[in-house]
Amino acid sequence: MEALFPVLASAPYRRTATRLHPRQGTPRPDRSSVGGPLLWPAGEPWPVCTASHPKATGYLLSDVRLGRRVLDAARGRDLTAAEHRLLAGTGPGRHASAPRDEDPLPMLAVAQLFAQDVPDLACPEGYDLLQVLWCPFEAHGPDRTVGVELRWRRSAEVGAVLEPQPEPPVAGRAECVPTPCVVHPERVVEHAYLELLPEELQEEIAAWEESLLDDGHDEADPTALAGHATYEEYAAAMAEARAREPEEYDYMSDLSVAPGWKVGGFASWHLTGPAPVDCAVCGTAMPPLLTVAARECDGASRSWLPVEDREAADDPRVTDPAGVYLGRGLLRVHTCPADPAHPHRLTQG
Repeated sequence: MEALFPVLASAPYRRTATRLHPRQGTPRPDRSSVGGPLLWPAGEPWPVCTASHPKATGYLLSDVRLGRRVLDAARGRDLTAAEHRLLAGTGPGRHASAPRDEDPLPMLAVAQLFAQDVPDLACPEGYDLLQVLWCPFEAHGPDRTVGVELRWRRSAEVGAVLEPQPEPPVAGRAECVPTPCVVHPERVVEHAYLELLPEELQEEIAAWEESLLDDGHDEADPTALAGHATYEEYAAAMAEARAREPEEYDYMSDLSVAPGWKVGGFASWHLTGPAPVDCAVCGTAMPPLLTVAARECDGASRSWLPVEDREAADDPRVTDPAGVYLGRGLLRVHTCPADPAHPHRLTQG
């Protein structure tokens, strides 16, 4: 794309991002991970959610993990009667042993990222480790999403690690609980979301996409896909469009913003359309720090599917390894580049 459109090689249209490529495994507290144990100092209090919201109604974390083990063991065959009975007991409910709505609730470990593994991790000076936790109830802020806590650390100063590590007994939805995953970081080049490019450049890219077609059919306008109610609807629309032109690629899905869990890069605004994300303290534009996505790849972004995964493109352990689905399928954490101590912001578009 930079050879065809040299302006894309310059700021503000080019950034690098580190795709995390989580895969189910047994992460260690001294390694980068999704949903794994944290390198948390033994003498430091664990973060808790102090907001008042329902904390006793939902899914037991133990049931979420049991259900996933059952489904994983049954992959490729029908469930047995015993497995059906097990799954029937893992549904939502109200749990008497859970905290009251006003009680503090331990936050859930979501991700741990070391700067040595993730080159696009914008650490504050002197820090080399980011830890992400959230309250697994979508009851926070104006967008009614999870409540996110960020901790920056100097890993060499941690010393003894907290064991066992607290966690909430209940989550509002099973999809708020990440399956433990090791990560396989891959650095990629991204380009700005199509609608944020100059209008003339958008027109040039559209003309180039049309030139790739060899049968006279019009390819679906990628900008027309904004505003779908769910990510699945967006992906289905793109897959349908691709079925008509299976050999063609487009800027929006294949050549600009990478899907999946990643650090840095650009935001894809295909669900809502672009919106400014500025620091509430100083007004500085806040780029994405971490993107949490429902899927690693799908029919709308086939060029991003790693070569190693192409024989398993329909395996949920490849396309949805962490089992997380928030809002409409995306959650981004933005931080202020001028001062990381300023409050972070969340977007879901």
